[in-house]
Amino acid sequence: MGSAADKAKGLANEAAGNVKQGVGKMTGSKKMEAEGKVQELKGEAQQAKGEAKDAVKKAANL
Repeated sequence: MGSAADKAKGLANEAAGNVKQGVGKMTGSKKMEAEGKVQELKGEAQQAKGEAKDAVKKAANL
């Protein structure tokens, strides 16, 4: 998977996680809140992976 795909999937997971957290708070579901936080963190990690791939490509082209 390329860096752009990692970043896109990361953004999607982060957004979905935030929505889940919000729904969990509104409904009082601690489980959904926790699942949302996990998904948000997964998204942040995917974005970081994409950024790292970009940095490696950039360094290789120097």
